[in-house]
Amino acid sequence: MPATFTTIDEYLDGVSPEQRAALQALREAILDAVPDAVECIAWQMPAFRRGKLLVGFAAWAGHCALYPMSARTVAEHEAELAGFDCSPGTIRFTPEKPLPPEAVRSIVLARLAENEARAAKPRSSAKQPE
Repeated sequence: MPATFTTIDEYLDGVSPEQRAALQALREAILDAVPDAVECIAWQMPAFRRGKLLVGFAAWAGHCALYPMSARTVAEHEAELAGFDCSPGTIRFTPEKPLPPEAVRSIVLARLAENEARAAKPRSSAKQPE
């Protein structure tokens, strides 16, 4: 794979056919959940944003991973993710056992809601009104 990528398609061109198929299905599930999400590259991996980053994904030697960028979101979806290797902010899967599209949808929508809730909170200032 090249050292840098500018598009998700460039990234996918550099992974095995099996991983490419699994990640393309993941990409489609993410865009089905949030059709106006913008594809980007963040930390040299494919990612999606709507305002702020929602999720990212990557291919590794022995697995693929979805990065919800939120330990809370992963924890909240523990039941849906039973049977997958999870850690705070990371969900690992294989092309042979991909993430179910309905779980991806739920995770992406949860991240969107989390970002929107953060954006709606008023920012506190260091200086308090007199």
